[in-house]
Amino acid sequence: MVVALFTLTAGLERARRQRRDAGALSLLQVIAGRDGIRPSEIAGAQLVHPSLVTRQVRELEDAGYVQVAGDPADGRSWLVSLTPAGRAEMARLQQVGLDRFALFVAGWEAGEVRELAALLEKLRTSIAAVGERGQHPAARRGRRRELAASRPGARGRASRG
Repeated sequence: MVVALFTLTAGLERARRQRRDAGALSLLQVIAGRDGIRPSEIAGAQLVHPSLVTRQVRELEDAGYVQVAGDPADGRSWLVSLTPAGRAEMARLQQVGLDRFALFVAGWEAGEVRELAALLEKLRTSIAAVGERGQHPAARRGRRRELAASRPGARGRASRG
């Protein structure tokens, strides 16, 4: 499971960094999440260096997708907000992404797609809960052993140890 998830997330991250549309969508979504966001906050959310954000925001501003204004709370910084054209571009790029993912699951049953969505949401919720608790990985070793022992065919192995 971990290998599959890391492979999947690495592929998504690679697409976000290499495909201009994927990177723009990710950036527009971060900006859309706030009514005026500082570049440093964008960099933190995107896990990139602030200098990269400056260039990306400039490109979005030149395209008319964002507006930049001085931060009244901090004269050294500025705030980035989506324009109506930016919201429209975000919606267009989201539709492109949905169409692409539809291709990935084209041969799946509708129930399988719903099940995957439900399980991914459950995983997201669990990850958030662990993050909020600040739980250390060592505290979960017992849970991993329980999971391993519950796998089909694992009972004999677990009881021999």
